[in-house]
Amino acid sequence: METIIDKLEARRTAAKLGGGEKRIAAQHAKGRLTARERVCVLLDEDSFEELDMYVEHNCVDFGMDKQKIPGDGVVTGSGTINGRLVFVFSQDFTVFGGSLSERHAQKICKIMDMAMKVGAPVIGLNDSGGARIQEGVASLGGYAEVFQRNVLASGVIPQLSLIMGPCAGGAVYSPAMTDFIFMVKDSSYMFVTGPDVVKTVTNEVVTQEALGGAVTHTTKSGVADVAFDNDIDALSAARDFIDFLPESNRSAVPERPTADPWDRLEDSLDTIIPDSTNQPYDMHEVIRKTVDEADFFELQPAHAGNIIIGFGRIEGRTVGVVANQPMVLAGCLDINSSKKGARFVRFCDAFDIPIVTFVDVPGFLPGVAQEHSGIIKHGAKLLFAYAEATVPKITVITRKAYGGAYDVMASKHLRGDLNYAWPTAEIAVMGAKGAVEIIFRGKTPEEIAERTAEYEARFANPFVAASKGFIDEVIMPHSTRRRVALGLRKLRGKVLENPWKKHDNIPL
Repeated sequence: METIIDKLEARRTAAKLGGGEKRIAAQHAKGRLTARERVCVLLDEDSFEELDMYVEHNCVDFGMDKQKIPGDGVVTGSGTINGRLVFVFSQDFTVFGGSLSERHAQKICKIMDMAMKVGAPVIGLNDSGGARIQEGVASLGGYAEVFQRNVLASGVIPQLSLIMGPCAGGAVYSPAMTDFIFMVKDSSYMFVTGPDVVKTVTNEVVTQEALGGAVTHTTKSGVADVAFDNDIDALSAARDFIDFLPESNRSAVPERPTADPWDRLEDSLDTIIPDSTNQPYDMHEVIRKTVDEADFFELQPAHAGNIIIGFGRIEGRTVGVVANQPMVLAGCLDINSSKKGARFVRFCDAFDIPIVTFVDVPGFLPGVAQEHSGIIKHGAKLLFAYAEATVPKITVITRKAYGGAYDVMASKHLRGDLNYAWPTAEIAVMGAKGAVEIIFRGKTPEEIAERTAEYEARFANPFVAASKGFIDEVIMPHSTRRRVALGLRKLRGKVLENPWKKHDNIPL
């Protein structure tokens, strides 16, 4: 018996060493943790239960039959984060560069299947050189098997990808189909074709970081949500983030104890709106003074800053927050902000997370580039997302709500449950000056100024919309948290179903 136990321990030790001490040291020299170290940081202490530790590849070509390492380049299993079950796979760059083989893919698919069965999130720690070339099409088939599970799991269990190293070629499509992507600055990158191929085909010279680094994807492309300075920061943030999400679409949002009174008044909000309608203010302040303990996890903070998305809590329960940001492009909706907001709204709807929307929007961003790039269809994505959402929806108009953008931002007409406005709200087809110049075309500047003042007095307030029932109540800014908390309590039992369909056809 002792001999058998010794053999087992020897096998475990070999598996845990991965590609060996030399390659582990090389990983550390790059400022990266190993696959197993990452799992330890991510999960609660001693909660990880590994599966398939002894799996080996089945390739015999190119001398691969003589190179077999237990685990085959990926660590898979389950554990807990703050006591809640999650499934994890962590690719091991020290073993064949973390490349994906047929068996490697089977290990990932196994834990994804288990996560679907029991209803628990999947977190992927990606650090891979791509498909294992020696296996040819079998490796590509393995990727497709993972892709298929990403699609089936979408909207059923939360999927989070952490890009901790290279992610190239077909490897980028699995993270792209997950719900959220975190990256590490100067350490991780994602691209379909690398710098060498780009140079060969288009003659463009570009570095890996500029082509597909964390900063590029969290600012320009919007592919990733947040960029972190190092592995530890990314993994710690993932722990905090997963705490906001339900375990599956069959589970309620998590509830956390809070000492923040639900009826806390914020007098400072009464003076946050500037006297001039053209002067900006920071919508982050409104959000943080509304949610529990000012705790707001913002997503894509560096991309499409004219809209803010993220998770907070009210009375300890998760809410999704969408808000126009007057500090960027005056809060106008454009292509990037519409796509950013739409995907987030659809995620919240899929997992029964109530949506709180703060509105200060002067309209859609005008311009030839926007029109030629498809603002009509991209803007419709946000409209579509809000209109199809059946979760509780509470809207607070703080200042401007003009034109079609008023409709889009969770208006009463898109089945908003509770639509509030501050006394500073202006709900109209367009701004006073533009409206008067159209209605009274050809008048003198003095007459235009006079008519503009009349228009502002008549329409630059929330009471016209309130008189038609489009606004449920004009509330004092300091009572916003109290109103939202009460509204969410009322709406916990909300039942609303869309007409039966195989699936909708969102304007992609």
